[in-house]
Amino acid sequence: MFSDESRFSLQSDSRRTFIWRAPGTRYHQENTIERHRYGGAGWLVWGGIILGSRTDLHVQIVTMSGHIYRDVILEQHVRLFRGAMGAEFLFMDDNARPHRANIVDECLQSEDITRMDWTAYSPDLNPIEHVWDMLGR
Repeated sequence: MFSDESRFSLQSDSRRTFIWRAPGTRYHQENTIERHRYGGAGWLVWGGIILGSRTDLHVQIVTMSGHIYRDVILEQHVRLFRGAMGAEFLFMDDNARPHRANIVDECLQSEDITRMDWTAYSPDLNPIEHVWDMLGR
């Protein structure tokens, strides 16, 4: 099972705004825009894909923590797929800090869920990244 979460914001997250202005008017008040850092109103969306199937999307407003990841994602989503797949189930996450919390490791061990070794910061290797790209557009 490949799993990942992505943040979707109601505001632009590129931090780039393209405008046209007359030469010499760069800092005029009408040419400045108040900016909000990425992290304004938005949602964190988690999902998983596995052998022609998928999990339901889990949407939340709060940030992902080890406790939320264990209680919501692992207990309510991943464990069900582990039960359906049996001993051959292999779970992949992206090494984010909440995924590596001790309580998450303990939960995976207690549920007999094998985690795939995965290089940190390698989203191009995770096929679910294409889903986030399409949703973002």
